[in-house]
Amino acid sequence: MFYQSRWRLAILYTSMMFCIFAVMIFMGYRGMLWAVSSEQARELLGVVKDIADADALLMQKDDMPEDLGYRERMFFYAFDLHGDLQYYSKAPQWLEDDVLALIQDGQVPFYDVATFELSDDKVMIITASYITFNDRIIGVVYLGKDISALYRGATKYAYFLLMLALVALILAGILGYYLSGCVIRPMQNAYEKQRQFTADASHELRTPLSVIMSSADLLYNDPSIESPFLKQVIADVKDEVKKMSKLVGDLLVIARNDNNAEKLNLQDFDLSGSLHQVVRNMQPVAEKKHIEIQDNVPEGIVCHGDEQKIKQLILILVDNAVKYTPENGCIKVSAQILKNKKIRFSVADNGIGLNEEDKAKIFERFYRVDKARSRAMGGSGLGLAIAKDIIDGHKGFIYVESQLGKGTTFAVELP
Repeated sequence: MFYQSRWRLAILYTSMMFCIFAVMIFMGYRGMLWAVSSEQARELLGVVKDIADADALLMQKDDMPEDLGYRERMFFYAFDLHGDLQYYSKAPQWLEDDVLALIQDGQVPFYDVATFELSDDKVMIITASYITFNDRIIGVVYLGKDISALYRGATKYAYFLLMLALVALILAGILGYYLSGCVIRPMQNAYEKQRQFTADASHELRTPLSVIMSSADLLYNDPSIESPFLKQVIADVKDEVKKMSKLVGDLLVIARNDNNAEKLNLQDFDLSGSLHQVVRNMQPVAEKKHIEIQDNVPEGIVCHGDEQKIKQLILILVDNAVKYTPENGCIKVSAQILKNKKIRFSVADNGIGLNEEDKAKIFERFYRVDKARSRAMGGSGLGLAIAKDIIDGHKGFIYVESQLGKGTTFAVELP
């Protein structure tokens, strides 16, 4: 239990650190791209007006070359009002077709900068401005810049941060496991001492309780004691000792399960026979409350497990059903072999039922749905906890279906 809790705490701590690192890397990456784009856009807006003014002068002359040569990363295209290309400084060859397509589609904003991520390797920013001469528009200039290298650099830096984050996560996991161990170890030591005390106390109490029970039996059967009052007192003592002995026995079983002191004796056995036997043994108890136990178990179901433990499990479930089923009620015990080669048996009653809150807690130790009624019936709140331990030891599952006031069904699946 503590080992699993330690791992859960370490995983939780690591997961939190992972989320923090992921958010930081994402925000850092996007922030870096925003910084790059905004600075480049500011530069572009500052240059486009100068280029527009220069193109206005060039377009008044006829002897200037159309191709003004290639400029590193920055390019422009100047068109007259008829849409004819007048002057240009070419974009890089791998980018030019995309630039002309954006211009032709009218996707380039005027006096604003747009960023186009054409692919992982091609990113550019571009803007447009009117060319004016003597306050008259004579053309349009499109100015852009290739920032693919800057984006690639930002991406590589993000990968570098990711590698650092992975190393930090590994260190966080190791640190989280160590710190969770430091937190859990004192609790584990205290729990171990408490568990050992429970086991020792339960073991030591069995002998004096047996002596008290034997003495009570002798007194009850002593012919010299004729007083009805004394007889009733002795009978009450015997009932209380029986309840105490059962509680001590349950505590001892719980302690042994916690310490893994009892190893399962796994073998093939007749589950049908075990179910029939428990039903027969519980019939006299059920008849006192006029409860009918219906045995719907087919013959020939063979299970691989610890026969005594499984019998104890069945007895707990049937006894629980008898306790919480009112007089003239009905209990159904059934079993079947599922298609996935699992065995399923169930105990259903039409008793008081459970609400959703109780369904989530009934397997906790010392939890009782109706504490007053459970105490009157001799219940200690350990039966279903022991049943759950037995099922977990067999790597099985238990399911609870219940409606308040209509009854409860406990279904167990075993491999």
